[in-house]
Amino acid sequence: MNQTYDCIIIGAGAAGMMAAISAAKENQKVLVLEKLPKIASKLKATGGGRCNLTNTLSNEEFMLRFGREGRFMTPALNAFDHNQLQKFFTNIGVETHAPDGFRIFPIGHDAMSVINGLADEMERLNVTVLCSQKVEVLIYDNESIEGVQTQDSKFYAPKVIMASGGMGYPVLGAEGDGFPMAKSVGHKVTDLHPAMMPLKTKEHWGANCRADTIAKVEMRVDIKKYKKLHAKGDLIFTKNGIRGPVVLDFSREITPLLAKFDEVPILMNLTKGMNEEQIRKHFKKYTTYTTLELIKTLLPESIALELCKLSNTDPKITLAKQSGINRDQLIKILAWTPLTVNGHDGFKMAMITRGGISLKEINPNTMQSKKLQGLYFCGEVMNLDGPCGGYNLQWSFASGYLAGKLL
Repeated sequence: MNQTYDCIIIGAGAAGMMAAISAAKENQKVLVLEKLPKIASKLKATGGGRCNLTNTLSNEEFMLRFGREGRFMTPALNAFDHNQLQKFFTNIGVETHAPDGFRIFPIGHDAMSVINGLADEMERLNVTVLCSQKVEVLIYDNESIEGVQTQDSKFYAPKVIMASGGMGYPVLGAEGDGFPMAKSVGHKVTDLHPAMMPLKTKEHWGANCRADTIAKVEMRVDIKKYKKLHAKGDLIFTKNGIRGPVVLDFSREITPLLAKFDEVPILMNLTKGMNEEQIRKHFKKYTTYTTLELIKTLLPESIALELCKLSNTDPKITLAKQSGINRDQLIKILAWTPLTVNGHDGFKMAMITRGGISLKEINPNTMQSKKLQGLYFCGEVMNLDGPCGGYNLQWSFASGYLAGKLL
């Protein structure tokens, strides 16, 4: 089966579907090739199926959250920011809202409404979608792309958009297929690390604190060279480590460090930003309380008991009756609780990939390869990842929109 199109898109995730719609609106004959039996498997699982599409930040603030590579997104966001994305979904019958004033969801908080809306729009625009078609080879001459080869067919087009994703959640199709193909035409792929995932810890006391979610926790790396790395959000202790929004965000920084070091010491402020002086002042309000009762004014009992053990303080007596050394140690641990991250479950539990195709070799104004004419990239396959909160989906949609345009 040899067929010719104007544009071929590798992958039917968020970026690929948006690229297909964008290209079809330019009157291009579009083919989408998806290796799984169904489209959008990873999108269906996004945000626990609730599908946090984007957020309300300004483009400037949005890019800052991606770190030093964030400026690369400027043309894509100028063309298709969160306002344009919401208008787009409204136009295809998917209403959105921001119930917390920040994160934007489909009103039903159902990823299937998003997937069905995108699928219907592709059908309306006569986009051809073929599932169970894994692209294995790029067909090209010395200067430009000519098409792709799957396990059993060749398809030809002067424009190929790689929207094959990263390596997170391989059961949902993300196995890094695009990276060797990009390398085959001369692209550099940076080091790849799993990100947005739970972390394992050396210490086991957190296993006794699993019943409680700690709000507004700040985490920072306790290695001199990396002290600027930090994150804030809700924390949940697990049987063998930590999870929750703050951990999902912080794991983007931690997993590359675990590739360098066997262990990464971190410090956690569990007391909503209070420092040692503020904690002492707070405790002076409750002079008759036992030490356990005192800590319980700030933290759940399960954690209070564990911090007493860590600081060698007796939970049953008042703070004034503790030894000066133990009292100071408790205050210090309450301000910054130490923990040691020593592992994770790899890409099988990672929502996204840290690393990807080098941005230096991609034109940010078009998403076209600087190595091979007619080859474009969008979404997670590139070396760009953001925190939780709709950042990565917005980037996928914006880059897909720009990649599909005839510029």
